[in-house]
Amino acid sequence: MRRRLLAVALALAVSACGDGGSLAPFADTRTPPSLGARFYPPQGWSWGYVRSGEGKVQRYGVAAPPVAPRAALLILTGYGESAEKWFETVSEFNAQGFTVWVLERQGQGGSERSTPWRDLGHVDSFDPDVAVVRALARGVVRPAADIPFVIIGHSEGGLVALRAAEQGLGMDGLVLTSPAFGLSALPRSRADLTRFTPAMRTLRLGWIRTPDQPGWKREGPDGVQSGLTHDPQRGKVQAAWMQANPDLRMGGRSLGWFAAFFDASEAAARDIRKTAVPTLMLDAGQDKVVTATPQSRLCAAMIDCKETRYPAAGHDLHMESDAVRGPWLAAIVDFTRARMTAKALPRKG
Repeated sequence: MRRRLLAVALALAVSACGDGGSLAPFADTRTPPSLGARFYPPQGWSWGYVRSGEGKVQRYGVAAPPVAPRAALLILTGYGESAEKWFETVSEFNAQGFTVWVLERQGQGGSERSTPWRDLGHVDSFDPDVAVVRALARGVVRPAADIPFVIIGHSEGGLVALRAAEQGLGMDGLVLTSPAFGLSALPRSRADLTRFTPAMRTLRLGWIRTPDQPGWKREGPDGVQSGLTHDPQRGKVQAAWMQANPDLRMGGRSLGWFAAFFDASEAAARDIRKTAVPTLMLDAGQDKVVTATPQSRLCAAMIDCKETRYPAAGHDLHMESDAVRGPWLAAIVDFTRARMTAKALPRKG
């Protein structure tokens, strides 16, 4: 069995080859000239780094409103996303009086890498992501006692956010937008990968990616072509930032990444009753990235969760056309305002 795994690993290794690159975290980015002003950095935007224990350094950014903050929001990005993709949304939340933080995932965006292939999505576990969320919330964000703290997790960022809530991180509200609890496209069946990938990690070969998980390509599909959004302008935002900033580029996932995702999604389902935080789940009706069944199942199993599905939406609700994105944005603002109202009510007893 061991020889067979090694043979498969050698065959797959060719697909993981690359030119190599820096592992270091990366902050300052060049704004693509092709983008309109609404996609520029929010007023007063600043970058920072955070690390938990011996984990990798992760990049975050923050922008405050021009008035006294009414709420603190922490956005956890999805696979392959950098904080720059969220700039338009951050500016709109700032206009509502919310301070907004965006934390990039380990090994993505401007965060430190763990392999020489900077565009390779590789982790051995999602636990360091959860640990960094706790470190950022408790050591950096530290929201004032009189304003609500709401975490917004997109795609795999939603899985990380849920795990943080299940592990007891204090928050006043949780928003899961197109959360990833199951993936639509896998190199092989989940059953096969569940049997195969742990052995690859044991052999320290989890960094290998299969041929269906290519590296970043300049001529790759944009958000509309990938079915992530129906908005032509927003669909070009991520590619524009990656073209202008090579260090932000992301391609496919490693075998170790898939193993880590399965571990985290199974743990989230197992511990789903461990959190009572008010939760808003916003799903995409035309999602080609994640599966719908576990979203509804987990929301139904939670103590306090309300689910809304947008039938005409692609996976990236924050990048969708205004007809979808407007109601999505309003739902989060209303949810946050409800947390503000609850925070202001006198405690009983």
